[in-house]
Amino acid sequence: MFDFQPTLSGDLLTMRPQVHEDWDALFAVASDPAIWAMHPMRERYREPVFRKFFEEALADRGGLVARDRADNRVFGFSRYSELFANPGEVEIGWTFVACDRWGGGWNREMKRLMLTHAFGSYDTVIFRIGDQNFRSRKAVEKIGGVLTDRVQEYRIGDAVMRHVTYAIARRDFTDGPLA
Repeated sequence: MFDFQPTLSGDLLTMRPQVHEDWDALFAVASDPAIWAMHPMRERYREPVFRKFFEEALADRGGLVARDRADNRVFGFSRYSELFANPGEVEIGWTFVACDRWGGGWNREMKRLMLTHAFGSYDTVIFRIGDQNFRSRKAVEKIGGVLTDRVQEYRIGDAVMRHVTYAIARRDFTDGPLA
């Protein structure tokens, strides 16, 4: 049986299960509007919007909090889920990283650790990304994600959200592009 909330450790970071007590530290990171500038939910930096995100992740029981090993500071979050996955798949998503950790290998190591863990149980990992979120799309492509023909559109209030889906198959996964 797959452990949706493992503790994962790498050179730069440790990921551990999300708990209620993570609210303050995660909201401190997520309250930066720059993190959400390309995201379909651009208002997620606001407390009520982030509160819903936080509570949904707790309920889904797949959330992982990322801490920097050097200073023990919480700097990000990601999540495993089967909500939008087909049989034999798991999704890695809902990821955000503090702006001061962009481009330094933290997101790449988060994904390497999560992919390695996921491929112990699943054949395919998917990433659903807002179609206009070019920063996240590029990051997933850099780690070997392949754009599929799966598109999801849904309405939140007056806005239509469109997500594209990337996939990485176990047979194509190597530590090479993620190292």
